Amino acid sequence: MQIELSTLDYKLLKLLQHNANLTTAELADAVGLSQSPCWRRICRLEQNGVIRKKVALLDNEKLGMGVVVFTSINLSSHHGKTLQDFEIQVREFPEVLECYTMTGSMDYMLKIVTRDIHHYEIFVRNHLAQIPNIREMHSNVAITRIKDTTELPLDIE
Repeated sequence: MQIELSTLDYKLLKLLQHNANLTTAELADAVGLSQSPCWRRICRLEQNGVIRKKVALLDNEKLGMGVVVFTSINLSSHHGKTLQDFEIQVREFPEVLECYTMTGSMDYMLKIVTRDIHHYEIFVRNHLAQIPNIREMHSNVAITRIKDTTELPLDIE
């Protein structure tokens, strides 16, 4: 459910998604509020779930996890329990950073990160391919990262 946000709310969100380490004083100054109203707005955004959580974004390559693979999955059955079982199992794999249901020719798209292609193969063989009812799986290995952001396009106009 979408909630109604003011221009000030959008300005705060844009600042926070760019740098969540900004203090309330810095945020308030940037949007032209005093600290208390600014803090209350941020708390409201958190309580309403607009701000889900604040995290540190890690560099996968510097941590030795340089392989990013986009894997499409088609299931052999689409009964409610089959879909639910697949989704429960996929949520358990730390290698799977994102999983989406899709329209079109595939049922799911996964974003998977591993150390190297060998570890991706091990992950597929020992974990992903062990999930029942997978009919087909197609992997596309990313070569060059052109853009990688978590910032939503919040420009209001």
